[in-house]
Amino acid sequence: MSSDDRNTDADLRVLQDIARRAAVARRIQGDVEEALLQSIVDATVSLFDAEASSIATHERDPERLEFRVAAGAQGAGAIGLSVPPSQGIVGYVFSTGQALALSDVLSDPRFDRGTAERTGYVPRSIAAVPLVDGQTPVGVLQVLDKRSTATFTLRDMELLAVFARQAAAAINATRVQRDTTVLLRAVLREVGQGELGEAAIGDLVGRATAELDADDDQPFWVLVEQVSRLRGMTDRELTLVSDILAVVGRHALRPGRRA
Repeated sequence: MSSDDRNTDADLRVLQDIARRAAVARRIQGDVEEALLQSIVDATVSLFDAEASSIATHERDPERLEFRVAAGAQGAGAIGLSVPPSQGIVGYVFSTGQALALSDVLSDPRFDRGTAERTGYVPRSIAAVPLVDGQTPVGVLQVLDKRSTATFTLRDMELLAVFARQAAAAINATRVQRDTTVLLRAVLREVGQGELGEAAIGDLVGRATAELDADDDQPFWVLVEQVSRLRGMTDRELTLVSDILAVVGRHALRPGRRA
C-alpha cells in the first residue's frame, strides 16, 4: 500500500470518528434546541390568540423545509411535515427572505392548499416571517388565524419578527454542526503531517474535541468525548458506568443540592 493510500485511510478513519462524536453530540444537545423552539411557538400562539403557530427549519439531503415544532389547537398536524424550500407560503418567505401577512390565503396563488390539507387544517389567514442567522435563512415562523380578527397588523408583524429573531438565535446556539466543522479542520491539519494508527487518531480527535469547550463551566464536548468512548467498553464496564450515572442523577435531583 502506498503512502498516499495509507494517509487516505487515516483521513477516512478520522472522519468516521468525527461523525460518531457528532452523532453523540446531536443526541445530547438536540433536545435543548427543540425545547427552545417549542417555547417560542407556545408563546406566539398565546400572544396572538391564534389557532396555530409553527416553525419550519431548513434541512439538507434532501433540501427541504421541515416543520419541527408547532403549537395551538390546530398545530399538531404540521409536525414532521416537509415541503420543498420554494413551495407554498412558507417556501416563498424562506426563499425571498420577505415577511408576509395574508388575510385570505385561499385567494393567493402562492398558497399550497394540498400541503395544508395534509396537516388536517386549512387556515383562513397566515402571517409568516423568515428566520435569519446573519445573512443566511434557516427557517420560517408562521402563525395561523388570529381568533380576534382576520388580519395581521404592522404591530403584529413587528412582534412576530422579535419571536423570529429568538428562534434563529436558538437554532444558532446549537453548536453541533458549527463545532464539528472546526473539529474537522483541526484534526485534518494534524493528520496531514504523517501516518496515524487507530489509537493515535482517537487521542487526536479527543484532544481536538476538548478544545471546543469555550465555557469551562459547561464542558459540553468533554461529555461528548466520554460518551463516545463507551462504545469500546465491555458489558461489565457499561453496567458499572450505568450504576455510576444513576447515582449521579439521583444526587443532581436531590432537594437543596448546591449548584
